[in-house]
Amino acid sequence: MKSKALTIVLIAAFLMGCGTPEKFSNELGSLAAFAEMVDSGAKQIAFSEPMTAAEMDAFLPMAEAIADKYGVKLVQETELIKTDLFDAEIAEGKAILILYKGNSYEAYIQLKADRSSLEKSGLYEGAERQEIARRLGCLLGYSAKGINDKLTANTNYSRLTDFGIKASNVFLYYKDIQKATEFYTEVMGLAIVAQYDNANILKISNTSFLTLVDAAKGMHSADEPKSVAVAFLTRQLAEWYDYLQEKKVEIKYTYKPKEGGPHDGFVAIDPEGYLLEFEVFKQDQENENFIPYLANTHDVLTTANHKGTTLGFHASITWLYYKDLLPLQNFYENVMGFELAADQVWTKIYRTTDDSYIGLVDVSRGMHSYAKDKAVNVGFIVNDLEGWFNYVQGQKPFELRENTISKDEEGKYSGFVGYDPGNYFLEFDSFNEHPANKQLLKELGSN
Repeated sequence: MKSKALTIVLIAAFLMGCGTPEKFSNELGSLAAFAEMVDSGAKQIAFSEPMTAAEMDAFLPMAEAIADKYGVKLVQETELIKTDLFDAEIAEGKAILILYKGNSYEAYIQLKADRSSLEKSGLYEGAERQEIARRLGCLLGYSAKGINDKLTANTNYSRLTDFGIKASNVFLYYKDIQKATEFYTEVMGLAIVAQYDNANILKISNTSFLTLVDAAKGMHSADEPKSVAVAFLTRQLAEWYDYLQEKKVEIKYTYKPKEGGPHDGFVAIDPEGYLLEFEVFKQDQENENFIPYLANTHDVLTTANHKGTTLGFHASITWLYYKDLLPLQNFYENVMGFELAADQVWTKIYRTTDDSYIGLVDVSRGMHSYAKDKAVNVGFIVNDLEGWFNYVQGQKPFELRENTISKDEEGKYSGFVGYDPGNYFLEFDSFNEHPANKQLLKELGSN
């Protein structure tokens, strides 16, 4: 790699010494970097800087030398496709060079044809227009976040993350909320941070909460399928296993640690059948991006104690179960704006806050079967709740349960609910100054 880069530098120096304008030094460096990316497969295609015809005539011999050295192809484009990724006038009246390998240039030509067809039919707007920009971004090797950032800058497109998330909050529904609360506080040792007449909010980690709901007063029946698993990430996996066994908690899948592999864990069952996964993720290729995030989380101690050691958690994952992961990946990346932290092929883990995650699971491999109705709400405590609601109501990225923000009579909280493509309820909330919220607001204010 070093010899190849050196060759490019020498070629550039030679050609520039023959009278080529010195201003092309930056463009040559960028082009060499892009050629390397295309050659390695990091990008399917790459664009040079736009240039006038005269500039391109002078630049082209050097560009061809770079393309030849990296074994990539090069073609001149005088009518660059216009999408919402870039300023529409960025290459107006100018030419660019497209670097590519294989049939990726044909994919670009097809994209131009598809855009033209939509425009002629009067359909180049909304989701179709956005999809053209996303396809171009994928050809250029941009991440989902990179594409979203550009769309946010150039259009009225937004994501949940643009309105700020203070914390995640998963709602579970119970026939006997008192018994459930006793289990999570006295056995699991979680602290209650807010108590209402229909629900109790408990803290898992710094930005991750669990809400136990009285099903008689909630949105779901406790008899609906419990198509969710809550993963408690801990650095004390063996200790938690021994402790829960001592407490006679029912275990569905036992703890069987093994050398290698991406994770270890076990699964317990709460008093009404919700699955609780205790898990530790290990250094592994599929966790390459995940481990650094987990390493920066801090343990939140519970009141659970095993042989003199206080037990705790440092993050959580809410596992959701779907028939088809692809539309859900698109939803959680492009509508919610979450970053893919780990790709385990049949599960996708998305980062929602510093220490909370959503995991999408293929039902053919997961612990639950698919069910249309589910006794769970996937919740987010949002900084700008009204702004997010107005955006969703106007742009309709997903269906709303009600076309208004709900507020309780005492003014403790506000919120609204929508549906993801797999029919999970998504709840978005904000909590107001109120005596019942004193501890919760303290916890949220420290994040």
